[in-house]
Amino acid sequence: MILPFYIIIPLFTAFLISLIGGKKDYAAVIFSVISVFSLVCLSLYGFFIGGRQILVYRMSAWDIPVGINLVQDSLSSFVLVMISIISLTSVLFSIQYIRHLSQDWKYYALFMLLLSGMNGVVLTGDLFNLFVFMEIALIAAFSLVAYGGRAEEYEAAFKYAVMGSVSSTLILVGIAVTYCSTSTLTLALIAERLPALNTKVVYWIGGLFMAGFGLKTAAMPFHAWLPDAHSSAPAPISSMLSGVLIKALGIYVLIRIFFNVLGAPELFMRIFMVLGTVSIIIGVFLAIGQWDMKRLLAYHSISQIGYILLGLGLATPLGILGAIFHMFNHAIFKGLLFYNAGAVEMALGTRNLKNLGNISKLLPVTSGTSMIASLSISGIPPFNGFFSKLIIIIAAIKSGHPVYAFLAVVGSILTLASFMKVQRYGFHGDRVIETKQTNVGLAMNGAMITLAVLCLVTSLMIVPGIKESILDPVIAVILNKTQYIQMVMGR
Repeated sequence: MILPFYIIIPLFTAFLISLIGGKKDYAAVIFSVISVFSLVCLSLYGFFIGGRQILVYRMSAWDIPVGINLVQDSLSSFVLVMISIISLTSVLFSIQYIRHLSQDWKYYALFMLLLSGMNGVVLTGDLFNLFVFMEIALIAAFSLVAYGGRAEEYEAAFKYAVMGSVSSTLILVGIAVTYCSTSTLTLALIAERLPALNTKVVYWIGGLFMAGFGLKTAAMPFHAWLPDAHSSAPAPISSMLSGVLIKALGIYVLIRIFFNVLGAPELFMRIFMVLGTVSIIIGVFLAIGQWDMKRLLAYHSISQIGYILLGLGLATPLGILGAIFHMFNHAIFKGLLFYNAGAVEMALGTRNLKNLGNISKLLPVTSGTSMIASLSISGIPPFNGFFSKLIIIIAAIKSGHPVYAFLAVVGSILTLASFMKVQRYGFHGDRVIETKQTNVGLAMNGAMITLAVLCLVTSLMIVPGIKESILDPVIAVILNKTQYIQMVMGR
């Protein structure tokens, strides 16, 4: 069974790096690249070969409800592919980027620990183990945010840790209430027993989990920690945090709990739509006023998460399709944008748009790929962001919510305005910059080009024939609570 290897491979790599790490990072780089590449292959195999059925691995061969199980279905396979792709490009980008800070193996050990925790969250079928894996990922994330050792990074890591502790406490209380009410921590059994409970108990459980995991997604009004954490972390870690961490620990868990366990209660779906729309508008307004490139991108993470929540809140097949598609697309174009910001900062020593200018000839790959990512996040065809946003907007209109659709369009227009500012001042300004402090290496350029190509190629996922084989199985898992219960329980 392949399921344990998603967790074992990065965890063993972190242990191995810690065991043999010396003064240089050469061994850590080699082990990390091999480990993450193997996870890419494993996740693609799991999605295209094993993703059409629900795979259940019984830990130590103990059956439910005594044993702990790992579960892989189309939804978890889809998220694992997203995590592994961004992780591979992030490791490649890190090789030169982190060396200009220090040649330290500890970075790669923490990176592997972060990856192990995220994969564990996605695969576990047990609520308490989900909490344990989440904490493993968060501890690594706190450390990586502070990796540069500057005062602002320590402050950002501290804020992140405080807010993370608050959300973890809410989640732990939610787990306790759930266990007291259902006498189990297995997600499938909880889903089976919840309908027999008082509605007020379900609302308490849902409210605690919404607040706790809402802080992980950084949607409004749970966003306070995100701008500092994402802007202060090293660029490849900013890409991981925005691209996959808030999805794996936030969006994915919300989907799993509110759809496969709670059965998509109407009250919480309406809250999703409201919080999503508020995040879209306020997030993009806060982004427009920023001159720090990474801080601007951090606020856009809040706005783009809003589109995903809006699509989920509609709770229609079309809305969920748009949300899932946008979740994947956002990981790609936002990861690329943070790489662009990191390359600019490393090469020129600044990421302040006021201090930049025309750098298109100096950094042609960075400039070209940033244009592609800017068009993608702004929803310009034929790039991936256009199609996922359009689906969400059409879904809102078809479900009788034209106001939400209008606000989503407004958010996209403002996003375009924001990135016109980035391109105008940051990459194609009046001031010509002819010298750079450091060359952007092959691995960094390769990571950016890979994601730029994916910004275009992943648009094909919505083409009839491809959509039915990639996205429709994910939607089916989300909407079919009963099938999830039956397959996990082996009935």
